[in-house]
Amino acid sequence: MLDLAFIRDNPEVVRQALADLYTEGPLDEILALDVKRRQMLVEIEALRAERNRVSKEVPRIQDKDAKQRLIAEMRTVGDRITALEADLGPTEAALQDALLRMPNLPDPSVPVAPDETHNVIMRQVGALPTFDFAPLPHWDLAPRLGILDLERGVKISGTRFYLLKGLGARLQRALIAWMIDVHTEEHGYTEIYPPFMVREECLVGTGQLPKFSENLYKDYQDDLYMVPTAEVPVTNMYAGEILDGAQLPI
Repeated sequence: MLDLAFIRDNPEVVRQALADLYTEGPLDEILALDVKRRQMLVEIEALRAERNRVSKEVPRIQDKDAKQRLIAEMRTVGDRITALEADLGPTEAALQDALLRMPNLPDPSVPVAPDETHNVIMRQVGALPTFDFAPLPHWDLAPRLGILDLERGVKISGTRFYLLKGLGARLQRALIAWMIDVHTEEHGYTEIYPPFMVREECLVGTGQLPKFSENLYKDYQDDLYMVPTAEVPVTNMYAGEILDGAQLPI
């Protein structure tokens, strides 16, 4: 989430970043809510200070009529404070929601372009293989080998789903095990088997909510979401904790 102070101090930088991304964000809404919130806070603090000052003064006033007038005025001040505080909560909630919907700024090295057709090749490693035959794409080759079933995958779950069969399923399982073994045995990683359901705040903290709320699966009875990726529970393992620098990297 972008820092509110940065947005406040650099609105045109943020506006240009949104244009560079060919997207939109609630920038004007954030700026307006920020102004409203700060104005309300200033008024609340001023009214509280006035109430505190008068509260100390009232006991020293001998004139009963003057004292009653001040007491009545402070009731009006108290009512105004209550009304402002009642509006402050929804205003802060709306501001937080708008901040969560604001995209991150692109890195300056990212090309400005409307779509992937303008992607830039940064580097190429190795030589491309050449064949003395016309290679088949995987969606043709794998079904011929009996390791991929596209039609039954679509029948079960819909477009873009598939079944891995026999050696195809075994190959995927082997690749997963190989990848985990390499990183845990050679690169110092710790294997984690996280929960597959998480609380809402975990998804907010990793950026999936509110942006992808319509694409996430939720158990409303238990108020839990199914994780879209292990990034969510693994990142939140340390949420709200202060880590000793000597422990890093984890």
